[in-house]
Amino acid sequence: MDRNADIKSLKGIGEKNAKLFQRIGVENLTQLIEYFPKSYEKPEQICKVMDCREGEYAAVRVRLTGSFTTRKVRNLTISNLTAADESGNLYLTFFNMPFLKNSLKRGIWYVLRGMIKKNGTHVCMEQPKIYSEEEYDRIAGKLCPRYPLTQGLTNQLVTKTVRQALDRIHSWEDFLPEELRKKYKLADYEAAVRKMHFPDGEEELIGARHRLVFDEFLLFILQIQLMKERIDVLPNLHPMIEVADTGRLLEALPYKLTGAQRRAWEEIEKDLSGETVMNRLIQGDVGSGKTIVAFLALLMCVGNGMQGAMMAPTEVLARQHYEEVKRLTQQFHLSFHPVLLTGSVPAAAKREIYKKVADGEANLVIGTHALIQEKLEYHKLGLVVTDEQHRFGVRQREALAGKGEGAHVLVMSATPIPRTLAMILYGDLDISVIDELPANRLPIKNCVVTQRDREKSYRFLEKEIAAGRQAYVICPMVEESEQENVENVTEYTERLRQRFPESIRIVCLHGKMKPSEKSQIMEEFAEGKSDIMVSTTVIEVGINVPNATVIMIENAERFGLAQLHQLRGRVGRGRWQSYCIFVSGSDKEQTMERLSILNKSNDGFYIAEEDLKLRGPGDLFGIRQSGILDFKVGDVIQDAAILKEAGECASEIIKHQEIESEKYRGIWEYLQTKKECKVDFPLL
Repeated sequence: MDRNADIKSLKGIGEKNAKLFQRIGVENLTQLIEYFPKSYEKPEQICKVMDCREGEYAAVRVRLTGSFTTRKVRNLTISNLTAADESGNLYLTFFNMPFLKNSLKRGIWYVLRGMIKKNGTHVCMEQPKIYSEEEYDRIAGKLCPRYPLTQGLTNQLVTKTVRQALDRIHSWEDFLPEELRKKYKLADYEAAVRKMHFPDGEEELIGARHRLVFDEFLLFILQIQLMKERIDVLPNLHPMIEVADTGRLLEALPYKLTGAQRRAWEEIEKDLSGETVMNRLIQGDVGSGKTIVAFLALLMCVGNGMQGAMMAPTEVLARQHYEEVKRLTQQFHLSFHPVLLTGSVPAAAKREIYKKVADGEANLVIGTHALIQEKLEYHKLGLVVTDEQHRFGVRQREALAGKGEGAHVLVMSATPIPRTLAMILYGDLDISVIDELPANRLPIKNCVVTQRDREKSYRFLEKEIAAGRQAYVICPMVEESEQENVENVTEYTERLRQRFPESIRIVCLHGKMKPSEKSQIMEEFAEGKSDIMVSTTVIEVGINVPNATVIMIENAERFGLAQLHQLRGRVGRGRWQSYCIFVSGSDKEQTMERLSILNKSNDGFYIAEEDLKLRGPGDLFGIRQSGILDFKVGDVIQDAAILKEAGECASEIIKHQEIESEKYRGIWEYLQTKKECKVDFPLL
């Protein structure tokens, strides 16, 4: 069967299931076999109840001994049950699963797998997975793939469908030449794909993943380097001169720029007046003051009679930038005439904005992806700024820059990346690093705790809220699924509402909500209309609430250090002391040592370097993404060594101008198919 065949050509995939797969970006067989597991589960050997250790996963063979009791607390159904083996009792809790009363039989033996918690002398499990003895025997000791899912799509269906596709695909041409595979010790493509889904052991998985990560990095870097070749030769059609507005603003600000901010601003000024088009990255830690530097660049642009555009990844962040520009303009009488353009702007208002931008009345456009819509035409676009640039695709950035002839590009990122990796990943950009925090910033106080200390943490949240402050609670998952027994947003929100008094207003936020719903929840939180926001990492970008002083991150061991640092940056933005509580689901020495790095330091660049040292290719079970770039398989920190190899390989190919030669024909053709693929290329 052809690899581009429709997924509906597979047995058992009708219209209903095809729509579920479409929701995860899978419509044909190629997209299906490249939809790789997010993690792997290696079911534990069965142990006795008395041998279970708190904070670790365990599988126990037990017989149900007690009655099934259920109680309702607001919107949460809590069920309790006891089970036992010959060594002791196990106390079970299930949330929103009252139907188990009809399927679980007293006196029958089951295998239960889950995280062990202890309540005094009681050994407890919450929401364990339930197997018959025969079912568990079939999977014990094996690596079982766990795929990213959407509502209605089960891990079992994805697994079954992938197996069928792999059995029916016949054409497996490898786009990497044999010479490259030998040089970098890479598996062939077909074997790598098969073993990535269904490895027989850890060694096979490591080899398969190595090949696929190398592919992903190589294609990404080639695209970046080819783009740099095109950009490097573009002359500066609109060289700018210094303007009085920037000097006046710098003098009027109630604070002095840090040395790092001044260096970045001088580099940008030089670029804007230089001979070639600017393509620069400002890389600075959370709170380092990148935005004011970008505003200075935009002010220089409009002072030279041109327009500026600033694109943010969320409507909330775009609106915050717009409001800040308006405030500065009014306070210091700047020459900005800004407009805000987002997807939620009504059609009539959009038409008015389009007219103002087209005739030059608006000299600064701030917004989201709406800035690159075909209908929007600029009068004289001179500078494009993208905030949190790793959230935008390369082509999106190019599309915005393409709205103006020879427009300069400035991109900003709060993601701290070791410089050795940044030079590879941002190969098309010159880099300015802002590595100092403003003097008036109070450092965030951190603590790492285990789940035993959760109640103490809740009391601390109550104390801060009583003082008029607000708090975030971060969970890894949206809702309970087959994948992992970790804290999830929807159930956790209900449990918090049960735990805290009704006077404390608790809201829930996650990425599966509609954009308008997310924006409303975030804006109301920013306005102080709620006290605790329970969220996934969707709040990592796009919300600035100076009144929020506490962030509590559940299952912190599930995140990369860089991502935890990004999340921590949601607090510490106001004049009050802020706190970050990392709650670890495991008290293993290695886990606590890793999290202690965050406990010791608020320096994102130091944290990124330490993360680079600690993580290795063997960290495959529940792989923690760094959150730096949205690669399908690779992780910039974990796979730093592979990234360097891929960078070396890409440079060699580019240097000899062999990318379009017969030797590398397969790479070139594959790169072209990736550009046309509906699943976007990894983001930069």
